[in-house]
Amino acid sequence: MQAWLFLFIAACFQTGWTYCLNYMAFDALKTLRWNTFYTADAGLPVLLPFLGNIVFGLVNMYFFSLALKQMPTPTAFAGWTAMVLVLVKVVDVLVFKNNWSLTELIFITLIGVGIIGLRLYPAS
Repeated sequence: MQAWLFLFIAACFQTGWTYCLNYMAFDALKTLRWNTFYTADAGLPVLLPFLGNIVFGLVNMYFFSLALKQMPTPTAFAGWTAMVLVLVKVVDVLVFKNNWSLTELIFITLIGVGIIGLRLYPAS
């Protein structure tokens, strides 16, 4: 049970990492200067996604490695990937107000059923 909690935490941080990567502007990193480094209008909008990318990525790897120590690698990877897909779609719909369709809901439900199946019937 603890491995699945670690996997869920890793999936949450992977979702955060995904959105940080989405908002990173690599060209804007080159324009950062010491005098505007911490300003809310110039430095922070460029710096925060970069720092979030590092932090979310490291915490994701840490919790994923904890889960891998307690469960088979294919099961952990499949569950982690499925959880990340579901979380990304949920954030897209609830936070960013993106559209969703009935077809997406059906397939995301199937992914959820797959996660539950992996949890209930572990590999022998």
